[in-house]
Amino acid sequence: MIQEKDLIVPLPLLNEKKEGLNRLLLRHLPEFPLILNSLKKIIDYRKLFGVTETADLQELKTVYRGLMKNWHPDKFQESEESKTAAEEKSKAIIEAYHFLVSIAPETREKTASEYITTTNSAIADFQFKSQVLTVSFMDGNEYEYYGVPKNVYVKFINADSPGRFFRRHICNAYVYRSTSRLTASA
Repeated sequence: MIQEKDLIVPLPLLNEKKEGLNRLLLRHLPEFPLILNSLKKIIDYRKLFGVTETADLQELKTVYRGLMKNWHPDKFQESEESKTAAEEKSKAIIEAYHFLVSIAPETREKTASEYITTTNSAIADFQFKSQVLTVSFMDGNEYEYYGVPKNVYVKFINADSPGRFFRRHICNAYVYRSTSRLTASA
């Protein structure tokens, strides 16, 4: 698992180009554990599947099928305890698969035109919890944005035009997924 110390570049080792990154990290350091927790779900799911963020749908599907073959509850008939553990593991695998498919680059490409139309419509409601911003739009779609720092959320809610701020600073800057429908068509 990625830890805070792994992501911070030591100050003396920085050249001029990297100084900006270091200042950015130091500025958001108090929020870092919260941002990492909101991304923990993504990191844990990718770790479970053993894939990177560039994994395509076919790779996710292949890994998913392999994991389900190994962890299917019907394979664990020797004891009720092992069958229950396999059921829990298979539920986690299914949840991880649907989540990873929903944030996969191919899924984002397929739904790009609908996403642009949706994000250009008015915002109906929003919620912010643990660095996850959930935005509901007037057209009925809902999206989750992961890793949104609290200071960005505060700027969003205090903006003269929250919709414009959202489109400029949140819309394509963070990992997002649609929560209004499942897009698990691999």
